[in-house]
Amino acid sequence: MSSATRTVSAPDPLVSPVSSSKRYLAVDLLRGLTIAFMILVNDNGSDRAFWALKHAEWNGFTPTDLVFPTFLFLVGASIVFSTEARLSRGVPRASLFAHTVRRAIIIFLLGLVVNSAPFFHLSTLRYYGVLPRIAVCYLVIASLYIWIRRPAGSAAGQPTVADKIGLLVACLLGYYILMRFVPVPGFGMPGRDIPFLDRDANIVAWLDRQIFSAKHLYEGTRDPEGLLSTIPALGTTLIGVLTGLFLRSSAGTETHKARVLAIAGASSVFLGLLWNPLFPINKKLWTSSFVLYAAGWSLLILAVFWFLVQVRGYRRGTWVLLVFGTNAIAAYVLSEVMAACLGHVRVGAHSNVLRWTAEHIAAVMPSYPALGSLAYSLLYVLVCWLLVLPLYRKKIFIKI
Repeated sequence: MSSATRTVSAPDPLVSPVSSSKRYLAVDLLRGLTIAFMILVNDNGSDRAFWALKHAEWNGFTPTDLVFPTFLFLVGASIVFSTEARLSRGVPRASLFAHTVRRAIIIFLLGLVVNSAPFFHLSTLRYYGVLPRIAVCYLVIASLYIWIRRPAGSAAGQPTVADKIGLLVACLLGYYILMRFVPVPGFGMPGRDIPFLDRDANIVAWLDRQIFSAKHLYEGTRDPEGLLSTIPALGTTLIGVLTGLFLRSSAGTETHKARVLAIAGASSVFLGLLWNPLFPINKKLWTSSFVLYAAGWSLLILAVFWFLVQVRGYRRGTWVLLVFGTNAIAAYVLSEVMAACLGHVRVGAHSNVLRWTAEHIAAVMPSYPALGSLAYSLLYVLVCWLLVLPLYRKKIFIKI
């Protein structure tokens, strides 16, 4: 990670603020909300948390399942803002591509740090994960965005839309065909010989077991950020790119854009639900119906922020979310590494700092364990927020 900088001349697709242009403040606010909720649900005080703060066990959806796809969606949108800003300043596409590759490698390596802190045992290192998936999706989609452009109006050309829609459809339909109609070696045909989307007898889990042994996979026999399920995750990022192109365009007023975002969000939610009976909504497999359903909710929340900020001009208190929104990757890495380290700081003979804190908070409200878990999670979010706050106040935005 490079040294921090106090000035940001162009929006960074992963960590730098785009709020320097008021036009995109809504994007930073949604990013801040996403990071705050991500820390909240990743650090529950106990397994008795409210259902909304836990992932769906398999098929189905909870608010927690919205966190990761929303961040990927925002990565896609911000790729547009960042790339166009740099191209407008005359930065060569080759330089942009080299920067993209370097950044993706750093993010991937940060993911390995998050996965293995604080002891870094290579024998059990998990290579999949949140940041590795972000790195891969960012590398693929940003590279395509840089190079696939139509030569019209400028040396750099203009971004195309049809190819991105075509690629989105290919990712979603291709993944469905792969999951539904490709026999799983050793198990048989999904929907005939084995249940469709069986937990272990599916092509995604099977391939991950061929690549890594159980000790390298998050759930032993499978991994929620597996290799093949990255295909539809690319679709999530592409929906963000299409959204960024729309927001950057001069089509209509700000009210019109808020309305279109809301309509697109509602339509995507409907399409996801419509596909659900054939291809169930499943975050751990990142099914195509999940892509549409989650992206729909991301669009709807963005529409609300866009309406409040761009149409109504609301600004009061927005800085609270911008603390996380302008240093998103730094806040996430901090929260994960700090939790991993504190989890090994002993307090007494049978506890650590985190468990000790959670138990003492739970003791205050023994009849309401879910509330105790929530109180602990909120405290942890607050601690992370306070640690990142000085960066925001000093206008230090950590860039990769």
